[in-house]
Amino acid sequence: MVETYSSSAVSPPEAAGDSGFVRGLSLFDSTMIVVGSMIGSGIFIVSADIARQTGSTGGLLLAWVVTGFLTIAAALSYGELAAMMPKAGGQYVYLRESYSPLWGFLYGWTLFLVIQTGTIAAVAVAFARFLGVLTPAISPTAWIVPPIRLSAKYALSLSWQQLIAILLIVLLTTLNTRGLRLGKWIQNVFTSAKTLALFGLIVLGVLFGRNAAAIAANFSHLWAVQGALTIRPGADFLSGMVPAVTAAAGGFGLLVAFGVSQVGSLFSADAWNNITFTAGEVKNPRRDVPLSLALGTAIVITLYLLANVAYLVTLPLARIQSAPDDRVATAVLQAIFGSGGAAMMAVAIMISTFGCANGLILAGARVYYAMARDGLFFRSIGQLNARHVPSQGLVYQGIWAALLVLARTRLVDPATGAVTYGNLYSDLLDYVVFAVLIFYVLTIFGLFVLRRKRPDAERPYRAFGYPAIPALYIAAALAIMAILLLYKTQTTWPGLVIVLLGVPVYWLWSRPSDTKRVSS
Repeated sequence: MVETYSSSAVSPPEAAGDSGFVRGLSLFDSTMIVVGSMIGSGIFIVSADIARQTGSTGGLLLAWVVTGFLTIAAALSYGELAAMMPKAGGQYVYLRESYSPLWGFLYGWTLFLVIQTGTIAAVAVAFARFLGVLTPAISPTAWIVPPIRLSAKYALSLSWQQLIAILLIVLLTTLNTRGLRLGKWIQNVFTSAKTLALFGLIVLGVLFGRNAAAIAANFSHLWAVQGALTIRPGADFLSGMVPAVTAAAGGFGLLVAFGVSQVGSLFSADAWNNITFTAGEVKNPRRDVPLSLALGTAIVITLYLLANVAYLVTLPLARIQSAPDDRVATAVLQAIFGSGGAAMMAVAIMISTFGCANGLILAGARVYYAMARDGLFFRSIGQLNARHVPSQGLVYQGIWAALLVLARTRLVDPATGAVTYGNLYSDLLDYVVFAVLIFYVLTIFGLFVLRRKRPDAERPYRAFGYPAIPALYIAAALAIMAILLLYKTQTTWPGLVIVLLGVPVYWLWSRPSDTKRVSS
């Protein structure tokens, strides 16, 4: 997959990176960041929803194959940009150089506001939620501070579950301010552990959970549709123009089902680009960042496909579709070990989410650092501490992620008046999936832009399959975005609003002032 590398690309181990970073990440460390940032709790849960949307064994597996193609194609395309521009900030830098500082800022703005911090909040709460399986007192309704109503739709609260999530964010943020060596050690240990745990789930499902009836039902009729959801237009004004469909309708119905199903699977496979944020700390970035992207995404996608095979050889499709709280992996272990399976899965997911949160926290602050160096964020974030890490960026990121944990959505049942509370970051993450795809498409299109703008630039690695594979990714992603606009309208247009709100903020940050920008 890697075509050529220049010998001049090698940097001395532990040499100073750009602006004082220490180049302490090896190829193994870089790959662990890719793998660790991708594997969270999604693979253990989202297959239930995908199975309901696609309605068949073949549909469930093909949805993950599509996700795998999109993820690996994007990672291979990013490899060229990473080798060209091995700087802290990664995707922010690629967008800035491909188009203009505005586009880089809009990505960094959205990353800080929702993408990175919202995901950190979600993963931290997932850790606390599964700790609650082992310790029931850690409950989302065991209040320390009962919900304080802010408006008809929003509230603030602090439950024991929320407190554990915030303490996890504080712990990992503090540890990462102590230097890259400690952060990467945590990442390597927990990523190795959760990769083995996921592999163990696969082995247990395939070897010990084998259910002859499930295998016959699932694989004898691979494309037989059962229990498929009706997917309706995402807004009332579209109902007269866009039909409601199911996967059983074939043709257009299948296309819509696969497009909608990508929300869960793509989100579960996301964050692979986090290694590009830390390129300023990779020992040999022109070689190792592209390689780690290829190796890491290939490892995770292979494990994800095998995990779904394990689900399907253990459980009939109908049980996957109706798994309690969508916890498919827990249902698999309960089928094998009985009631003890839930506790085993809770421990595995805690290990997984702990490592995932660490990778997200470690990498995200590097983007805000790069923005601050360009004069597009608070100046203090553009400085490194005595241990050569952007500690202020880590602190700002941790504070905002903790606030997202505290914020709640407030839902009132019109029939009973009962009030329930959701998580604000969950809504924000739904809103931003569409925006994430926009930035992926723009970044990969940047390959074409930079090949034209900078034809003579050093490219130690050239994107595999260029121009066909990058173009195919762009076409597929645009098709998914079109489907989401029509069938997930309520959770796509707010994503656009979040991005566009960054435009006036950019003009405020970029106005000439007495304070000169810190040179990058």
